[in-house]
Amino acid sequence: MAAIPTLAEEDARRPHRERENLVGERTRIVNRMNGSLARVGIRGFNPTLRNAPERLEALRTLEDTPLPPNTLAELRRDMTRLRFVIAQIKEIEVARLVRLEERPEHGAHAMVRLLARVIGVGIETADMLVQEVLSRNLRDRRAVARYAGLTGAPDESGSQRREKGLAKAGNARVRRGMIQLAWRFLLHQKDSALAHWYRIRTADVRGATRKTMIVALARKLLVALWRLVAVGEMPEGVALHPAG
Repeated sequence: MAAIPTLAEEDARRPHRERENLVGERTRIVNRMNGSLARVGIRGFNPTLRNAPERLEALRTLEDTPLPPNTLAELRRDMTRLRFVIAQIKEIEVARLVRLEERPEHGAHAMVRLLARVIGVGIETADMLVQEVLSRNLRDRRAVARYAGLTGAPDESGSQRREKGLAKAGNARVRRGMIQLAWRFLLHQKDSALAHWYRIRTADVRGATRKTMIVALARKLLVALWRLVAVGEMPEGVALHPAG
């Protein structure tokens, strides 16, 4: 049975969910602009740079001619949308930092600050994990893994039993975020016990093995972070940023 979140808990999830949507919109605009430029033979232009609007006006095609007028007008409009979306993302990030500073000992805020100290996690991932899963009253590690959709989907028929892959019945945001975090964790926490566990089980260097085990690592890492914020149990070998 799922516990219905309170109005305050649901409202606390809005900033990071809105930011996720805005980041997706930023990516779509950038990809659309790059596609328009590629059609006239221009590559390597970065629309997110501060001086991108000025550089846009000076772009030349491969034939050393100015951009076609309709293409240039479309790119200008996309650039305006992109500036606006970037400004909104920044506004959300600044407001979150202000909230964390104003009430640093608040339950969810204290969890976010603790997770953000883990090298490789970051404030955005910490906020998403706390608001989506770690602040919920889940009874054990199995419930945590199931809520994130990081458990298997067994298929039984008579005496046959096989796994059909991830259940994907849980929170998709947490599942995507944890798999991305697992890859970052391997990069930033090479001396941790979890990274050592992953390297041993992927020693054959097969792509299928790495793909399967990164999901297992994401599940173990989520449970370890849940224990960290719930009972203060630090994962073995994990490095932290100095307390600020």
